[in-house]
This record gives sequence, structure tokens and C-alpha cells, in this order.
Amino acid sequence: MRERVAIGDYASIRIVDTPDTGITFSGFILSLATTAAVHFGAIADPNTGDRSETNLPAAAQMIELIALLQEKTKGNLLEPEAKLVDDLLYELRVRYVQAQQGEKRIIEP
Repeated sequence: MRERVAIGDYASIRIVDTPDTGITFSGFILSLATTAAVHFGAIADPNTGDRSETNLPAAAQMIELIALLQEKTKGNLLEPEAKLVDDLLYELRVRYVQAQQGEKRIIEP
């Protein structure tokens, strides 16, 4: 196991690498959450370095995808993975409601 830097309070979560690819469930979920944050316009696109305009339908799609994964993996995740998914979904759903009300930032400086 190794530690990986992650979003918010998740920097200390220990994740397990798969032997062939290095992809982890936690890393995958965090990449979906990062994509949602990019769609909220809260962080710069990692590929371009630019912040994009808010795209709520795309952010909603990422939230729905994480929720689908939560449903399909229920009972099969390690406790830290399940908590990560629960916490991220809560934060993203709150941010979605805020964005609908006109607030722009997901992360307050």
C-alpha cells in the first residue's frame, strides 16, 4: 500500500495498487470527483491548466456516475473506500445545489 495525495480531507487515505495498472478504486472515484470539480469551474482542467465555464449537466453526470458505482459496489468496498464515496457524494451534491443557486466555488480559499 502507498499514500496518495487526494482532494480535501482524503490526502491520508491509504490505497492499494492493482498489480498490472496501478489503478485503484479510490483513485478512480477521486478522478471522477475531480472531473466534477472541473465542470463546476472550481478547479483548473488538469490537461489545459485553464478553468472552464460551469457545466452543471456534466457535473451532474459525474455525480450520477459516482452514485451508480456506489450502488453497484455496495457491500464490496473496504470501509475507507465506502466512506470516501459517501463523503464525496455528499460534498458534490451540496456543491451542485449551491451551483444551481449561483455560487461559483467548490473550494473556499
